[in-house]
Amino acid sequence: MIPEFKTMPYVDFNQPGPREKMEKAIAYVQSQVGKEYGLIIDGEEIFTEGKIKSINPGNVDEIVGIHSKCTKELAERAMQSALKAFDKWKKVPGKVRARYLWKAASIMKERIYELSAWMVFEEGKNWLEAYADTCEAIDFLEFYGHQMVKLDSIQPLTRMEGVDNELHYISLGVGVVIPPWNFPCAIMAGMTTAAIVSGNSVLLKPASTAPTIARKFVDIMREVMLPPGVLNFIPGSGSEIGDFIVEHPKTRFIAFTGSMEVGLRIQELASKCSPGQIWVKRTILEMGGKDAIVVDNSAKLDEAATGIVASAFGFQGQKCSACSRAIVVKEVYDELLQLIIDKAKKITVGNVKQWENYMGPVIDKSAYAKIMEYIEIGKGEGRLVLGGEKASGNGYYIQPTIIADVDSNARIAQEEIFGPVLAYIKADNYDHALEIANGTKYGLTGAVFAMDRMKLERAREEFHVGNLYLNRKCTGALVDVEPFGGFNMSGTDSKAGGRDYLLLFTQAKSVSEKI
Repeated sequence: MIPEFKTMPYVDFNQPGPREKMEKAIAYVQSQVGKEYGLIIDGEEIFTEGKIKSINPGNVDEIVGIHSKCTKELAERAMQSALKAFDKWKKVPGKVRARYLWKAASIMKERIYELSAWMVFEEGKNWLEAYADTCEAIDFLEFYGHQMVKLDSIQPLTRMEGVDNELHYISLGVGVVIPPWNFPCAIMAGMTTAAIVSGNSVLLKPASTAPTIARKFVDIMREVMLPPGVLNFIPGSGSEIGDFIVEHPKTRFIAFTGSMEVGLRIQELASKCSPGQIWVKRTILEMGGKDAIVVDNSAKLDEAATGIVASAFGFQGQKCSACSRAIVVKEVYDELLQLIIDKAKKITVGNVKQWENYMGPVIDKSAYAKIMEYIEIGKGEGRLVLGGEKASGNGYYIQPTIIADVDSNARIAQEEIFGPVLAYIKADNYDHALEIANGTKYGLTGAVFAMDRMKLERAREEFHVGNLYLNRKCTGALVDVEPFGGFNMSGTDSKAGGRDYLLLFTQAKSVSEKI
């Protein structure tokens, strides 16, 4: 009997038990950093001359892992391995494929503190953010396993006398999975296992800034004895192998999460038919956001301030769902701003190996430079009321930054910054606030704080985002509780962690027999 799906509960690191376990895990990972990892192709580990060094962004003198870099020749070898494996894997019953995921999820539960600790080092995630990332990965594995069992069963159809009719969902082929660096366990594992449990084989190209946690996941899938070639691990640069595997005539689909610019390039490359290609490639794209929290004058302001600060500065604002715009009606504009500043001032910034630090570093030197550049732009577009400077530490630390009196069309109100920078915008009234909220090319997440029922109902209809939250923060979607994915330039409207997600990795085949 298949147990009912339930999301993984979080732990309270204020309690001695969880805290001691995490401290022990951090000490263990500290003893493991700096090791070298190869590619995994057809179950074989392959080392190459080219290397990718994963650096701890909170201590730039520390190498988390050294990874062999895939070449075009090895990418082609991985493709051939995946093609060979697909012929057998697609014939494995869906329930059997699901059991691989459930077993892997069981192992991840046993190692949840260790996996989370790797993200403390490689990502600069604080303990709770890292733990939540691992929980979400486990949820994806368990949930997609459940959904595959349902998808592999008899599908409801209208029956006719004299006709034996049925509908099957069959696998697509070889897929390329390109996950982001900011959720290197959850989103990486979710996209990869959705493809695998649907009967496809995968070329996994992890983010170059976060390949180690992906490799730890791949090792777990090897531990559960996933057949060789079903999952091939090929770290490498986008310029060297990215275009190659996307344009490959045998690539059937590409699942990508990342920036709008890269996503649109993938869409463009995938739309061109390569010599020998016999299908229209499918793209499953999760892209950026310029997410807003709207605050009405009927809102509970302390709750709104808490939600904005958590959404804007959790994981240093490095979430596509992060609140980068607070849009506040003029009657409560000044009062709410002071509440937000007071709460943001209490944020501790530093090395997240220590539990007491809430905000860690941004991911790398390039991100740091980009964010600091946007802060300078913002100083000319509004009034700096908090932060705006580098924070101390041997890493890419930035103070939580708030810029008030920002015009809704300013660059920092329109362009994705992906850092701890909040644009604070005044609206004339609630109508104007919704207009501003919808006034970007993105449509990922949003939130509204209001006690006026009719205003909340209007937001349900008029706030055009894939994930809308009422009277709560705009981050932290849970698998099958809030299926995640956005509109417009935020992606292809796919809903990760939703009950229709596996349909993106399968195709329907109708068979009717006259009897």
